[in-house]
Amino acid sequence: MTETSFYILLCLREESHGYNIIRKVEKLTDGEVRISPGTMYGSLSKMEKDGLIHFVREEEKRKIYCITDLGRDVLTLEMKRIERLCRNMMEVR
Repeated sequence: MTETSFYILLCLREESHGYNIIRKVEKLTDGEVRISPGTMYGSLSKMEKDGLIHFVREEEKRKIYCITDLGRDVLTLEMKRIERLCRNMMEVR
């Protein structure tokens, strides 16, 4: 999973739109990860086609999305993988 996809799924545990996700990711990462609008909307489209997120409604011309059950399962697996990587890194230090 890409870093962008991970952060999108993480943010979409609560309903949100693309621009809000962009701001939230910048805040979570202290500005170290910045998702461009083109990358964001391309990722949202692909993730919706893959069944990881779904369109909820439109507000003020902004599409609101939320994570699906499949998306939650994928996010949980990715979090476990990242936790394992961190544990392994600490063991070899």
